Amino acid sequence: MVDGLGWNQLKSHVGHAPFLRSLFAEGRKLGTGFPSTTATSLSSLATGVTPGEHGMLGYDVVDPARRRVVNQLGGWPSDLNPEAWQTRPTVFEKVAEHGIHVATVSIPMFAKSALTRASLRGPKFVAANQPLARARATHTVFESQRNALVYTYFNELDKTGHKFGVDSSQWRDTLEELDYVIKSLVSRLPEETTVLITGDHGMVDVPESQRIDYSRYPELVDGVELTSGEPRGVQLTFAPGTDETSRLKVKHAWHKEFGSKAWILTRQEAIDRGYFGPITPEHEARLGDLMILAAESIAFYDGRRVAPMAFEMVGQHGSLTSGERYVPLLVHRTK
Repeated sequence: MVDGLGWNQLKSHVGHAPFLRSLFAEGRKLGTGFPSTTATSLSSLATGVTPGEHGMLGYDVVDPARRRVVNQLGGWPSDLNPEAWQTRPTVFEKVAEHGIHVATVSIPMFAKSALTRASLRGPKFVAANQPLARARATHTVFESQRNALVYTYFNELDKTGHKFGVDSSQWRDTLEELDYVIKSLVSRLPEETTVLITGDHGMVDVPESQRIDYSRYPELVDGVELTSGEPRGVQLTFAPGTDETSRLKVKHAWHKEFGSKAWILTRQEAIDRGYFGPITPEHEARLGDLMILAAESIAFYDGRRVAPMAFEMVGQHGSLTSGERYVPLLVHRTK
């Protein structure tokens, strides 16, 4: 899993990744779930079900029982049990039931993270900091366990994209480095091993002038109690008792200000369009009442809630555009 490896971005820069290029012609273009973000996509990968079924519905979501916002990557409150929040069994757990060794090779800080406990539970966790160390750790697993399923995670491309953008020399340099690491990983695997290389989302670059603090527009947050979602997929939850007229007024205000740059729709409209797949009532309650989904190179922030450094992010994802939603599936089989 290469976090942030989108189909469009790889296709545009495939000359910087000779090993991945060798697999690209036979590769497939996959669509992620929605929102196109890490917590959601990794949960779908690990459980095999839609976002509406596993309930990991974005970067920030609403905890309806306590009327609060939960950051599903790094902001879980201590009183929220990840195993109770995401109850679907994982692919790792199912595979292990058949006597197959299952392992995750990833960064040490993720070993006991809430996201790991919620959606990636089941494998033996093998910690390694640097990309080449993760490649070596993957080899080690197969040396001791020939019949194994190993999930190896690389987050470097995503971090570089957020900081510098996908149309940057730094992003291309990181892609080149990961291409070398993946080639090294694959070249030392045992015979008859199948390697699947994919991403969790793509990314688009947002210029500084289009990183909008929407909290500065009172008419856009009138009656709004909670703000959640992604910078390119804002979700607004109205305070209890807010009447339909007031809600429509806010929706119309968003249309007037940003309707040419974003899709603005209610929660029910998003569900009716099938954005989340089948969804349970419990998980539906984690969504905002109103959604603002970026259609152009723009991102929206609640400046009252996010840190100032959030506005420095160049690469963004979370909406419905092809640059964000399409990822590659490349296959290599050792002989």
